[in-house]
Amino acid sequence: MLQNNKQVSSGEIYDVIGIGIGPFNLGLAALLDGIDELKALFIESKTHFHWHEGMLIDGTTLQVPFMADLVTMIDPTSPYSFLNYLKEQGRLYSFYFFEKFHIPRKEYNHYCQWAASKLNSCQFGQTVVDITLAWQDGKSVYEVTVVENESGNRCAYLARDIVVGIGTTPHMPSSVQNIASDTIFHSSRYMERSGHCKKSSSITVVGSGQSAAEIFYDLLKSQREFGYELSWMTRSRGFFPMEYSKLGLEHFSPDYSTYFYGLPKASKDKILDSQHLLYKGISAVTIADIYDELYHLTACGAGKEISMLPLTKVQEIQVGKSRGSVDGIGMENDENHVRHTLSCLQWEQEKPFQHKSEVVILATGYKYNVPAFLKGIHHTIKWDEQGRYEVAENYRLQMVEDTLPSNRIYVQNGELHTHGIGAPDLGLGAYRNAVIINDLLGRTKYAIGSRNVFQRFGVQ
Repeated sequence: MLQNNKQVSSGEIYDVIGIGIGPFNLGLAALLDGIDELKALFIESKTHFHWHEGMLIDGTTLQVPFMADLVTMIDPTSPYSFLNYLKEQGRLYSFYFFEKFHIPRKEYNHYCQWAASKLNSCQFGQTVVDITLAWQDGKSVYEVTVVENESGNRCAYLARDIVVGIGTTPHMPSSVQNIASDTIFHSSRYMERSGHCKKSSSITVVGSGQSAAEIFYDLLKSQREFGYELSWMTRSRGFFPMEYSKLGLEHFSPDYSTYFYGLPKASKDKILDSQHLLYKGISAVTIADIYDELYHLTACGAGKEISMLPLTKVQEIQVGKSRGSVDGIGMENDENHVRHTLSCLQWEQEKPFQHKSEVVILATGYKYNVPAFLKGIHHTIKWDEQGRYEVAENYRLQMVEDTLPSNRIYVQNGELHTHGIGAPDLGLGAYRNAVIINDLLGRTKYAIGSRNVFQRFGVQ
């Protein structure tokens, strides 16, 4: 019970502390800036803002329009908009003549770094290690303990409310978690390892989403220069495009989030399983670029061995050296290179085979993990039967009765199972932050329309 928690001495109490500074909590910090009623602090373990640094491949773009910046979809007049960033960078006319909605991924990252540098509430280089409940002057507070990365010193901050925005972490299949290395690694490390990869004799990409496609395309463009064998495998039925029709995109709207939230709990996971191509497919532009590159590479009988295998499940990876054999899809092994053996299954034919590759890149996605720093207050939070947060419609975690009188915890991109496919979408970040801010204030600071799209997803 709360009454048994420790007393803390007088000190500054923040109205809200955000843990993690990715695009979502950074957007929250931007929208909170200038609201004098709420004193906020945001804490990040990295030394500076860096967004998916392992996938900042030259030429790649966001999969959403530039208006999905930190603030525009809720407050287009904000000084933290992407257009204001361009103005300060002296690039407004360049962007005007660029005439494209989808901006370079590197520029989006730089834009977020620009915004973070302007926000005094953002604090980097500190890792949150614990959150506990405490009392100060007869009021309940959260005590957030952090470790200074550089010095190792500990300190604590007090907050009335918390916003958890730590994001997702790379997902590695259980069969390879213990053998990950410089030659078997997740796609999130691609930029770190790409130079080494291209010096190898063979590379295999595993996965069917946008990350896998971008890595395969990058390697495809370098294949003529470096001469490696290149393979792409996925257990999906094909290398299919993401749903990107205008009416399809309306699923990434406040209206659909509201509709999905109101569905029976038992239906939600089934619906999410049927919506993969709304958010897990490949951009049609990337597919076209890959095909064009393949065509040019193979013209006039040119080109090294390239294999693209859908319907293929990688069941196991064995680390080892192969000499002079031929693998399951016709690639000669070079005895001067260590090759890993992938035990695969073409699941539609039900035919097993082996494939050998010096480098294996696993574009196997990301998943949300409940952070360890919640251990001290785990008992106050309601969990579903799968160990996931119970989340209210306003993105507030549901709490166990009688454990907490007023303090709140909100979650960013940890509510896919309750709010639907818009949870990780950058285009809904500002909307979610507006909902959180309105709830923190107890009044409407940011107006949210009730009809934002043409479709009606449900009936009265």
